[in-house]
Amino acid sequence: MTVNQLQETPLLNPLLDFAGLPRFDAIVPSDVQPAISQLLDHCRALVARLSSDAVAATWADFAAPLGDGFEQLSRAWGIVGHVHSVNDVPAWRDAYNGMLPEVSRFYAEVGQNVKLFAKYKAIAGSAEYAGLSAAQRRVIENELRDFRLSGAELAEDSKPRFQAISEELAQLSAKFSENLLDTTNAFAELVTDEAELAGLPDDARQAAREAAEQEGKSGWKFTLHMPSYLPVMQYADSRRLRAAMYRAYATRAAEFGAVELDNTPLIRRILELRREQAQMLGYANFAEVSLVPKMAESVPQVLCFLRDLAVRARPFAEKDVADLRAFARDQLALATMEPWDIGYVSEKLLQARYAFSEQEVKQYFTEDKVLAGLFSVIESLFGVHLKPDCAPVWHEDVRFFRIETPAGELVGQFYLDLYARPTKRGGAWMDEAIGRRRIRQESLATSSKGIQRPVAYLNCNFSRPIGERDGKARPAIFTHDEVSTLFHETGHGLHHLLTQVDELGVAGIHGVEWDAVELPSQFMENYCWEWRVLEGMTGHIDTGQPLPRALFDKMLAAKNFQSGLQTLRQVEFSLFDLLLHSDYDPAGERSVLELLADVRREVAVLVPPEWHRFPNSFAHIFAGGYGAGYYSYKWAEVLSADCYGAFEDAGNPFDQATGRRFLSEILSVGGSRSAIDSFRAFRGREPQVDALLRHSGMITA
Repeated sequence: MTVNQLQETPLLNPLLDFAGLPRFDAIVPSDVQPAISQLLDHCRALVARLSSDAVAATWADFAAPLGDGFEQLSRAWGIVGHVHSVNDVPAWRDAYNGMLPEVSRFYAEVGQNVKLFAKYKAIAGSAEYAGLSAAQRRVIENELRDFRLSGAELAEDSKPRFQAISEELAQLSAKFSENLLDTTNAFAELVTDEAELAGLPDDARQAAREAAEQEGKSGWKFTLHMPSYLPVMQYADSRRLRAAMYRAYATRAAEFGAVELDNTPLIRRILELRREQAQMLGYANFAEVSLVPKMAESVPQVLCFLRDLAVRARPFAEKDVADLRAFARDQLALATMEPWDIGYVSEKLLQARYAFSEQEVKQYFTEDKVLAGLFSVIESLFGVHLKPDCAPVWHEDVRFFRIETPAGELVGQFYLDLYARPTKRGGAWMDEAIGRRRIRQESLATSSKGIQRPVAYLNCNFSRPIGERDGKARPAIFTHDEVSTLFHETGHGLHHLLTQVDELGVAGIHGVEWDAVELPSQFMENYCWEWRVLEGMTGHIDTGQPLPRALFDKMLAAKNFQSGLQTLRQVEFSLFDLLLHSDYDPAGERSVLELLADVRREVAVLVPPEWHRFPNSFAHIFAGGYGAGYYSYKWAEVLSADCYGAFEDAGNPFDQATGRRFLSEILSVGGSRSAIDSFRAFRGREPQVDALLRHSGMITA
């Protein structure tokens, strides 16, 4: 079946309608199996045709048609995966898991297809190669690398085992994420004694009251979802309530609950399979495989980076902890500061030291003002316009926007799903709905001048609007941390949406080294600390008044509050991840928890209780793309801080010339060249750690 024939069946199956935006108003779980099966058949037929000797090994005859031919499968399966993440009800979970092995098997087959591999090698060795664009050459380089990492060079009798591992790993990762969501949803703490609510902000109380009322119960219902959990840990005077919530959160998806929801055996199996695959490819461990497509050159290099950062941060972290313990003892009568006290004591110390609370600040960050401020930053920096737009959505809370040039030409579009829901996986993330590419045949309504315009999903888990005022729903209000999270995910979105690369394989976030992909996201967070931004993006929920300058100055003074502690925490996670995938033998006697304990003895200044099961909820490395790559957050933070330093050097965070250079040298080039080359092009030199240490307040006088 041809591409055009697939597009002629939209009324039969909306997942096969590629003429525009995803039809979330029409897609149902029963569409998944027939649509994805049809696309898999189409792609297999395409592979058979393009791998034949009759097709020349050239960009136009082979590479371009293959990339174009896989795009619709990728897009349709991306829609299914997205809905599975934001609406994880049984029917969608079954539909996703039902086709996951088939999709995994197909990509494993393609990755090991020696005929396809040979054609890419032939292009790389041909006279044509030098005449290809830089983006096209980069696509070829990446394909050759990925074929090798997919086992294309394995002996034929080894390939079935490699494929089977890939399929099982995909299923295990999905199960890990589902177990985490299910155990998060399974717990609720119903408080019936109002005295236990002492210290909690009014909005947290009201949300808990409404949650209980929705179930026909009296009292206040607290859950492990962030908008409910964090206020309890930060503000609740009730030590009993904090301890109960902490234990439930810390033991999710572990052996203390339902056996079928325990992630412990999944962790061991994932590690075993990753190690086996790595050794099949000739590597000593999975970490070595993980680093092949990254900026970092070796495991020892990353270990050195992390340990050096730990040494620099430790004196500051030790002081942070000493201050906490002294304050808990002297001001709060807590002779022993338990883990469930840390967030509470930290907030009290923050208030005492800087004379403000995060709850006070939160009243100024109303949703519409925050979005207007965010959009203003983007427009000022990059010379584009953002406007509300219309599209079918998967939930009534979802909003949709478009980005245009000053002349009104469409650049890209994005969905914004801000609020937490029980059926939505935790955290915040950006994902691709449609990628930018050059259209080589008559095609989509999303194309303009032969270019398919990119579309992104931006997902968060913030508190929804609570209560009414004058008969109308009050707007949602966000903490400053949540505002930073929104700016962070938008940075990822801009990397995807503002690309000017027309080859899908290296457009936007495609082909960007994983340890550089956080650069734009962390860069955008800096604007949450600029007075010019906050003055314009705040309005008190009751008075509408902007954030007072005096309160901002207090926030700024407190900006690096516990930065040493936070840095060591990230180093701890990163070191654990890297050693788990390099120095740890899952078949050995030492447990994952014992390795974690070793890491904590090396770098941590605060150690959780022995029953804490952090690995069981470490979805980044077991259900995301961060396995042996969690260090990327700190690695990219060096790059992002240094890039922001260019604006500081210019004396203006909105310097237009610097903003346009950041757009042209970082955002617009996507993965069409190496991240270090993009950084050098923007900064004119190698990265330096100084800006990160300065921004974090970790430079000793």
